[in-house]
Amino acid sequence: MTNTVSPLDKSAQIAVIGAGTMGAGIAQVAAAYGHPVILFDMNPEAIERGINHIKSGLERQVSRGKMTQEALDALLANISPATEIEALADSKLVIEAIIEDLGIKRGLLANLEATCATDAILATNTSSISVTALGAEMSNPERLVGMHFFNPAPVMKLVEIVSGLATSQAVADQTHATATAWGKQAVYTKSTPGFIVNRVARPFYAESLRIFEEGGADLATLDQVIKGAGNFRMGPFELMDLIGHDVNYAVTCSVFDAYYQDPRFLPSLTQKALVECGRLGRKSGHGFYDYAEGAEKPAAAITTGGNAPAQVQVVGDQGVANALVERMEAKGLNVEKQASDTESYIKVGAARLCLTDGRFATEVAATGNPDTALFDLALDYNAATALAVSFADQCSEAAKQDVIGLFNALDINLSVIDDIPGLVVMRTVAMLANEASDAVNQGVCTAADADVAMRGGVNYPQGPLAWADAIGVAHVFNTLSNLQQCYGEDRYRPSALLRRKFFAGATFHG
Repeated sequence: MTNTVSPLDKSAQIAVIGAGTMGAGIAQVAAAYGHPVILFDMNPEAIERGINHIKSGLERQVSRGKMTQEALDALLANISPATEIEALADSKLVIEAIIEDLGIKRGLLANLEATCATDAILATNTSSISVTALGAEMSNPERLVGMHFFNPAPVMKLVEIVSGLATSQAVADQTHATATAWGKQAVYTKSTPGFIVNRVARPFYAESLRIFEEGGADLATLDQVIKGAGNFRMGPFELMDLIGHDVNYAVTCSVFDAYYQDPRFLPSLTQKALVECGRLGRKSGHGFYDYAEGAEKPAAAITTGGNAPAQVQVVGDQGVANALVERMEAKGLNVEKQASDTESYIKVGAARLCLTDGRFATEVAATGNPDTALFDLALDYNAATALAVSFADQCSEAAKQDVIGLFNALDINLSVIDDIPGLVVMRTVAMLANEASDAVNQGVCTAADADVAMRGGVNYPQGPLAWADAIGVAHVFNTLSNLQQCYGEDRYRPSALLRRKFFAGATFHG
């Protein structure tokens, strides 16, 4: 959707309700653009803390030469404190960033309707409450829109513009244009559980949790593979520890319940146990990892050695893994290519090496070569620093050593994990793409906005649908279909839109 609506003028007064970290951050963003901003809180000490928090953050920028003292002074001069709701009467946009409680927010919105002009936009920064439900008791719910910032608001680029059933398109468009003018990446979304980011992100945690629970690999290894092959900034266990397991588990349970216990969103018993025993992550000093002073973080399992490859035979087109072949050639390996329209594999020594497609290596081996190994997805095989591999139960020790030797010759930190279908990065990305596809299919957002949201909201290295196009929609579809067959669960069912794209031979973009 192309938004041609103009943003609110810089002279328009913006009000932010709630002077906590999020509210103060939003106030800073609006003031930096040049708006006169009122920071409202019933507690004057909270306002003082909020403004001091803004000031201290900006002073660090000044000390690093990223901001002038004059710009700092001008920004702070744009922010005025208020403890009386009447001070918000002339605001053109009011953004509430208070406690996540439906009743309290509804009460506030009723006061704002009675106080502000009828053309003022009322926005909520809620991350979990339905915008439709918030507007249900309003006289004019069409003026209510979600404006979901991500923490910290001055740093994170994404803002989800959330429309409830009654939200006016004109209100959504002007809010979108205003957020864009503030330097944010604004995306449209319907008010459905989790909006875009908190819904689509669930598999990032869920798949690694499941692999860990099945004994596929340890925490440190899974984190390293996700970062080193998938190029994610943090591994799932590191990130859950940072977010806090009480928060992350609560969001998962909320989405699970909101979608009537859809198995795609099934919470983890492992994470539940951490919450129950108070191991909440960094903030409690212990989560998946121990953060006590002097505690040693476990190292990822790296497999070294192996047989130096005398020759590598590449049969057929390797698709997204063609870059792995390029890396072999760049390293000076003897690579022989053989055309094939029906097969795709890499032969090294006794081993037959294939990109995972959601099956067990043992299952693939049963169809032909017992010396089968599967390798994981990487965002860019030329740059990957880590990769996971699994071996079929039938695989000989000699073939294993041939595979290990190949990846060590490529200077890749190789982690041999148990024979888990889909391995780590492939099944995670396939599930992220599947969830994004389902959101698009249900009219929650566009494919473009789904990708922008996941890159801007949680710093994914690639939008999941663009990533699915790069892997190949057919490979993603087959991976999910095979995972569904392996586990016998609806959790891995391919999205209807993904299935349609597969049979049409189409992509999500272009």
